[in-house]
Amino acid sequence: MDAKMKFEGTKDYVSTDDLTVAVNAAIALERPLLVKGEPGTGKTELALQVAASLGLPILEWNIKSTTKAQQGLYEYDAVSRLRDSQLGDERVNDVRNYIKKGKLWQAFDADHRLVLLIDEIDKADIEFPNDLLQELDKMEFHVYETGETIKAKLRPIVIITSNNEKELPDAFLRRCFFHYIRFPDADTMKKIIDVHFPNIKQSLVQEALSQFFEIRETPGLKKKPSTSEVLDWLKLLLVEDLDAADLRRDGANALPKLHGALLKNEQDVHLFERLAFMARGKR
Repeated sequence: MDAKMKFEGTKDYVSTDDLTVAVNAAIALERPLLVKGEPGTGKTELALQVAASLGLPILEWNIKSTTKAQQGLYEYDAVSRLRDSQLGDERVNDVRNYIKKGKLWQAFDADHRLVLLIDEIDKADIEFPNDLLQELDKMEFHVYETGETIKAKLRPIVIITSNNEKELPDAFLRRCFFHYIRFPDADTMKKIIDVHFPNIKQSLVQEALSQFFEIRETPGLKKKPSTSEVLDWLKLLLVEDLDAADLRRDGANALPKLHGALLKNEQDVHLFERLAFMARGKR
């Protein structure tokens, strides 16, 4: 790995010191970086910003519940080959015409170093990580249909994200450098907001963050609002031209202004409506 290849954050992404250290440690060790954290804490964006910071292209593999590890290597279309053979198509003489390269093959085959993002690995079947152990460790795999071995020309920087929906196998974890993105504290959140809204009034930020963290700490909340959701909320507040005074609530109104950007299910909305009802009853 190029010794000069070091992540130092970007003007568009607030990287904490421990996150920056984790990225560079994974690069130095030539291990996949496994990033966990609450949804909306910037895990996917991290990979994009690492690529931007290092001046590298990025290849994204977005994992779904139906995704199989083999799809990341290649897929062999035997049905199309059979159909073409029945039609007398000469393409059937070369099996390579029926092999579709997956994201790992594309990354291994690249003539330049790149960032490979394997996004939300915990969405897939529990066997998915185990099925990629050797390929990510040795940076090579075998294509049975052609008998060739595909080996990475230049080892990609692999960043794997997880929302912690499933436990990942120990054997897989041993091969990764791990980092958990903690939810930003108020100071870090202010820096993030300044990146996205450089001209925003600080009085509005202070009042909005006060309400935001109060909501997150409310007992019984089913889904805590995330970093991305507070940014959406602030964007709406600016569009509506609201200021800090407009946001301030009295005891009878527990729901924040434009709360649909922060509260994403009816249970949490009802929770704040009950809090408002109880506050009115005490008056």
